[in-house]
Amino acid sequence: MVPSKSTVTVPVLTMEHVAKSFGGVTALVDASLSLYAGEIHALLGENGAGKSTLLKTLAGVHKADSGEISLEGKPFIQGGTRESIEQGVAVIYQEPSLFPDLTLAENVFIGRHLLKAGLVDWSEMEERSVALFERLGVTLDPQSKARGISIADQQIVEIAKALSTDARVIVMDEPTAALSSKEVERLFTVVRNLREQGSAVVFVSHRLDEVFVLCDRMTVMRDGSTVGVSMISETSEPEVVKMMVGREVSELFPKLEPHIGDVVLQVESLSLAGQFADISFDVRAGEIFALAGLVGSGRSEIIRALFGIDLYDSGTVTLAGKLLPAGKPAVSMERGIALVPEDRRQQGLFMATSIARNVAVTMLKKLTSGFRVKRLDEESTARTWAETLQLKFASLSDPVERLSGGNQQKVVLGKWLATEPTVLIVDEPTRGIDVGTKAEVHRLLSQKAQQGMAVIMVSSELPEVLGMADRVFVMREGRHQGTLERVDATPERIITLATGGTVSV
Repeated sequence: MVPSKSTVTVPVLTMEHVAKSFGGVTALVDASLSLYAGEIHALLGENGAGKSTLLKTLAGVHKADSGEISLEGKPFIQGGTRESIEQGVAVIYQEPSLFPDLTLAENVFIGRHLLKAGLVDWSEMEERSVALFERLGVTLDPQSKARGISIADQQIVEIAKALSTDARVIVMDEPTAALSSKEVERLFTVVRNLREQGSAVVFVSHRLDEVFVLCDRMTVMRDGSTVGVSMISETSEPEVVKMMVGREVSELFPKLEPHIGDVVLQVESLSLAGQFADISFDVRAGEIFALAGLVGSGRSEIIRALFGIDLYDSGTVTLAGKLLPAGKPAVSMERGIALVPEDRRQQGLFMATSIARNVAVTMLKKLTSGFRVKRLDEESTARTWAETLQLKFASLSDPVERLSGGNQQKVVLGKWLATEPTVLIVDEPTRGIDVGTKAEVHRLLSQKAQQGMAVIMVSSELPEVLGMADRVFVMREGRHQGTLERVDATPERIITLATGGTVSV
């Protein structure tokens, strides 16, 4: 736990009344944060609340327009990322940035190679890397290449790198977003070890259950300002949600009464060696059909195959009574299937391209005259969906990379909904976005289903599955374990099926 004020009176880090603007867009208005040695501190807020800008200011990526920052009682020098590292601040981002063809030891000491007689001291770097890994309670081979190691192990290497610089403040931005439950537990053990060793850890997460299990204290941000600071033990999830969104979120899963119609999609005996086998299901107009299961159960692989991204070995996919050819996503799109992928940054968006182009990219045939895109029509289409989805942006000409994660997800949804699909497939539709935006996405999916669209949803979040699905198709290790109607779906039954048990309905 965070040391009591009787033993520690001075924070390791203080950020007071920090403000930052980018052109005409105000990102931070009045943001404050204090950290003590030996605590795990949660930084919470909706996408767009200012968390990332505040942390990038601390990391040296941005320079504050106003406000005061001090580290260990001294003014914090805002000059750049190297200056931040040299002062004892390390930021570990959601997606680690290791050099894949270098060894783990080289990655730990990248840019700071240890020398002996003017030559790189490889053995010393490897020995120190092992010591750092052991300090974190993890066994890794310092001589192995970074290429191919898991995201969880990449994060461990990033943490070891931070410790090798004698970082006093370690910031972890959405570190569990891509981890399995076992990997999350191991990471939590590592973070607790850091706390015991006196580090001040900032933990950014949209998963409140993790925050309440791991963290000691929290700071909540909204609209660029700090709106609350509290001990975790003295608050509750509903109170945190209210602080984050500025209102009561009484219904995170606004499920509308479905009007379920005829079968529009049939999957029969679909198989792909090493991924899934003998998968059969049908999806009806107006229903939300959820694929549930543990990480690695084959859910995403199935939807990639039926959409046409991956070529399956056997089986058939039928849409509106007509067979879909395997391995042809363009045909799937033409026939009325849309896929919102799990990884919006790598697979769903052109990050450096404008918001307008990203929204309209699926409509280029309709928006093109000869070889030229009709810009006014493109902007009109984008603006319509931006308003429908309540997108927060400065200009439609801005690159989509400037948007918060939640608003980026809205752009992906908008570009596919613009095609007016018969079947909408959404893979982890609310991963990495805040509770307020989650409710908006859930409401949109429910509205589209009520209007007759068939929705296939892949989700690792059990509350989301239970709150939104009309039927739940449960998988384990690439095979179907059972299908539950909404009235029969309970956490116990879904988990039992996902782990290989049987249930009676």
